[in-house]
Amino acid sequence: MRFPRRNPQRPDPRVVHQVASWCLSYPDDELLGRLPVLRAALADDPASRLLLPLLDHLDTTGADELRREYIDVFDLSRRHTLYLTYWTDGDTRRRGASLGAFKQAYRDSGFLVNLRGELPDHLPIVLEFCACVDPERGMQLLQQYRPALELLRRSLVKLDSDYASALEAVCSTIPGDAPVDPLSALGSQIPVETVGLEPYDPRLLPLSATTNGG
Repeated sequence: MRFPRRNPQRPDPRVVHQVASWCLSYPDDELLGRLPVLRAALADDPASRLLLPLLDHLDTTGADELRREYIDVFDLSRRHTLYLTYWTDGDTRRRGASLGAFKQAYRDSGFLVNLRGELPDHLPIVLEFCACVDPERGMQLLQQYRPALELLRRSLVKLDSDYASALEAVCSTIPGDAPVDPLSALGSQIPVETVGLEPYDPRLLPLSATTNGG
């Protein structure tokens, strides 16, 4: 794992994005083993201090408890989902097109993005793309989905979850003002279709496995 070189006069949001990407991932042994490296990366970047409460939580809580907590927060409640297109498209047909747009952005970057079995809109993957592949295009994705990120942040704050600090750190890196009413910015409610939907797994949408536009 490599972190971008930092200019102490100009904090680099890529540090926040890389650390947040790991901290918002499932707390397996690999992640827990990386905690000292993640903490060291933040030590030289005061702008990343918002992530420290989550790092402290991950560092001081037992592995089994962390894994149960992660599943309870992110997998068992759509109110805290890390899949960005759910906030904008819900379980509707149009979500497939939105997921395809993420994959196209990754292809256009000229690099292979490892989805690790996840959908392309999974926030840890988006943040890793921002940090390590294409910061400019990645920031455009974060700006496009800022209302979703703000809703997720507010939901985690309401839950009093330590994971809220990661969303606060990520949102602090996005230029411009946050929407006053994120739900209205998304269209007042998450869309739902209950008629005429055939079961499908958006993970089956094709993603080119070649680089440089192949």
